[in-house]
Amino acid sequence: MKPEDFGPIFAFFNEIGIIEQLSRTQLEAHLPEGLIAPHFGVLNHLVRLGDGRTPLQIAKAFQVPKTSMSHTLAVLQKRGLIDMATNPEDARSKIIAITQAGRDVREAAIVSLIPDFQRVLGQFDPENFKAALPFLIKLRETMDKARDAP
Repeated sequence: MKPEDFGPIFAFFNEIGIIEQLSRTQLEAHLPEGLIAPHFGVLNHLVRLGDGRTPLQIAKAFQVPKTSMSHTLAVLQKRGLIDMATNPEDARSKIIAITQAGRDVREAAIVSLIPDFQRVLGQFDPENFKAALPFLIKLRETMDKARDAP
């Protein structure tokens, strides 16, 4: 491909970035005081993929330094949204588990977003979202693999 052929690809990712910013702001308006999108992201990650991950594994998944993730996890633990236990395979590290309170905060945020989703859905056929998902999932999986490649 020639450089000029990448214009639509850049525009596509630019739109995704703008949508991410708008959706993050919308989400944060529905989170309890003191929680931000990265906190929700960790709770969502633990619900989607399950408990038992180390802080380093979660930091790698979010592509942030371990120190940043440690701060995020400390906030979640202080609020009773996650538990940290000693890793039975390596006593120097911790294992993270979401608490019921963490699940409840995640679920409440999602439920409180429903009116916002309904306003958006009013402008689109819900089938548009379903049709876009396979492409977006494949794109995410491809980018995940590329990120982890040497």
